[in-house]
Amino acid sequence: MAEHDHEHGHQDYQKSSLSLWGAVSLGTGVMIGAGIFALTGQVAQLAREWFVLAFVCGGIIAGFSAYSYVKLAKAYPSAGGIAMFLSKAYGKGSVTAIFALLMYFSMVINESLVARTFASYTSQLISFEAQWLIPLLAVGLLLFAFSINILSNQFIQTFSFFMAFVKALGLVILAAGGLWASGIQFESISAIPEEASGGGILAGIALSILAYKGFTTITNSGGEIVEPKKNVGRAIIISLVICALIYVLVTLAVGSSLSIDEIVTAKDYALAEAARPVYGETGLWVTVAFAIVATVSGVIASAFAVSRMLAMLTNMKLVPHSHFGMPGSIQKHTLVYTIVMAMILAAFFDLSRIASLGAIFYIVMDIAIHWGVLRHLRQKVNANIYILVSAITLDVIVLVAFIWVKWTSDPLVIWASLIGMALIAAGEILFLRKKR
Repeated sequence: MAEHDHEHGHQDYQKSSLSLWGAVSLGTGVMIGAGIFALTGQVAQLAREWFVLAFVCGGIIAGFSAYSYVKLAKAYPSAGGIAMFLSKAYGKGSVTAIFALLMYFSMVINESLVARTFASYTSQLISFEAQWLIPLLAVGLLLFAFSINILSNQFIQTFSFFMAFVKALGLVILAAGGLWASGIQFESISAIPEEASGGGILAGIALSILAYKGFTTITNSGGEIVEPKKNVGRAIIISLVICALIYVLVTLAVGSSLSIDEIVTAKDYALAEAARPVYGETGLWVTVAFAIVATVSGVIASAFAVSRMLAMLTNMKLVPHSHFGMPGSIQKHTLVYTIVMAMILAAFFDLSRIASLGAIFYIVMDIAIHWGVLRHLRQKVNANIYILVSAITLDVIVLVAFIWVKWTSDPLVIWASLIGMALIAAGEILFLRKKR
């Protein structure tokens, strides 16, 4: 394949072009967009009456996971983030490439998930139903995200910060109003959880981790953040705390308005449905408006980060690259590849399967990060062995439970995950062997 000069790929990385709060807005933009709007109903379907607890536990596990990323970002701030972290632990070989691509594809899956969520909420405002409407709206959002991402970092930062502030404030107001109107009566979560199994709860926790994994996008902009050795870690922690508080408040509000069966029935637009009993049709429209803001900013922030990680892998010569006659830098090309793949997923897959694939890919990669720090970098980054072991253990427990539940209910997801990982591994091994 034809390649551009790899040094040219670095021209798009503008040192100190992102502030601390710009990085926070990118992280929260991805997390809130994917998390609370896309996953509330999905998690409730698995964890039933324990779905609020599932989000809390997911946040705790994400906190343990964040420890490795904060330590690595402090030692190795980079525009490639996770790709660079893996290379420091495993070297510039197939292991790094395979796990970095798992993260890359989990983020592309996340973009398609958020785009489908945008479409599901937006369709609530349209009076007619058609099978082609959801894919069309999702693809349209991805095209819009592309148009924003070819602009300057300063514009993306300002746009993301404004959108993150609007949606966070809006969700807090809606949730607080819902709780007040219900008299703090939690219809669903106060019920006796007869239908929830241990495996289902753990699977719900595994899926809820997707609601927090957006913090990793901050590491992919490490080379562009002001004082990255200090501010990347701060941005990760601040983003996680903000999102955890919002998730708990919103899930409590949803649980106060709807029964579990109602949440599951409206799982692709659960927050909008929860607004009906409290605010009526006006509340529905307002909730959908906030969902649109959240999902739009989520896709923009995700595309910004993931295209940079793929560009870093390209610059490290760990993945093949062709410009296909396109002008511009490698990062612009990787942005095009990312958006096109997200469009294909958004057009042909439903929310549940998209979320499941993303969860499996992400948790496997996350285990690889912690193991790499534990085995190869612990002393270099001054990491605590007990926190690392705890992070790995928690990831393994929820991953095994999630695979078991999906194997019994939707084995196609597991087969798709295994085939996807096998293709990534085989492709990378063949590519790197051919280069030698």
